[in-house]
Amino acid sequence: MSRIDRRGFLNRSALWTLGIGGLPATAWAQLGAGDPAVPVSGLMSPATQAAIDRGLEYLASRQNDDGSFGSGGYSRNVAVCGLVGMAFMSAGSTPGRGPHGLEVNRCVAYLLNHAQDSGFITMAEAASHGPMYGHGFATLFLAEVYGMSPDSQVRDVLAKAVKLIVDTQNSEGGWRYQPQRRDADISVTICQIMALRAARNAGIYVPNETVERCVEYVKRSQNPDGGFMYMLQGGQSRFPRSAAGVVAFYSAGIYEGPELERGLDYLIRELPANDSFNRATHYFYGHYYAAQAMWHAGGDYWEKWYPAIRDALLARQKRDGSWFDSICSEYGTAMACIILQMPSNYLPIFQH
Repeated sequence: MSRIDRRGFLNRSALWTLGIGGLPATAWAQLGAGDPAVPVSGLMSPATQAAIDRGLEYLASRQNDDGSFGSGGYSRNVAVCGLVGMAFMSAGSTPGRGPHGLEVNRCVAYLLNHAQDSGFITMAEAASHGPMYGHGFATLFLAEVYGMSPDSQVRDVLAKAVKLIVDTQNSEGGWRYQPQRRDADISVTICQIMALRAARNAGIYVPNETVERCVEYVKRSQNPDGGFMYMLQGGQSRFPRSAAGVVAFYSAGIYEGPELERGLDYLIRELPANDSFNRATHYFYGHYYAAQAMWHAGGDYWEKWYPAIRDALLARQKRDGSWFDSICSEYGTAMACIILQMPSNYLPIFQH
């Protein structure tokens, strides 16, 4: 594959190989500056910004004294905390700075306080059925924090968290619910490769072999229709995991190729509609990844996708500023805010 992507920049696969993936956020922003394939103007309407502001205020009001979020079975879950932190950072806040700098600081503190010596980031009482989901989202958030506001304590925890991911990759090239080298599924796998991508961007060492094995696993998970099966044993394609599969390619630095094109063509057939909330499973999870996939693809993909998901989300926001999800409203609201703020391009992991 060429080291120059379709926009004329070094692709991220080349950056992995050259060992210069650890660029600061400002440098990543410069790499994507002036990209004509991803128009931003006109997308962030006043109504959209108002919805985001209300969502972020709701999240700020829901933070617990220890810095965590979540309610019900997901109270104080580390994945929810990491995602809410990313929602704040998507608006431009960083630790101690910006309208939600305090809340970001408290998210960081909570995750650092629940990082084990092994590198595993988890709150055992709120780990649900898949603690590696929590670890992946928490690691991703800390990588974004460290990349934008370097701190030695965050780096130490982040490096251990990354090592745990690398060390628990299974023989197929993927990951699953527990930090063990056993089975793997596409959903947990994308959580880990995205966390590794963000950490590598921030200057944390990640072996190329880990990425290459993950890419092979994702390719083997793709069905002929362009979607993705859940596990390599076989199965039908589904929208949420297929969106995650496409983002896995982008996270690994793959910006072109038949597998990617088939995946995008599969996703575009699932264009969001207002009534899709009522018939979709894992709605916010799927659209969190689909928005990233279309953002990276740019062009017609993005121009069609963002207005559709934007309008669908605005129509479903509750009066208190939240979005409902069966996991918890903090999770749904964080996901919605991240999706709506994609054009802002603040987070390094989303920058072109």
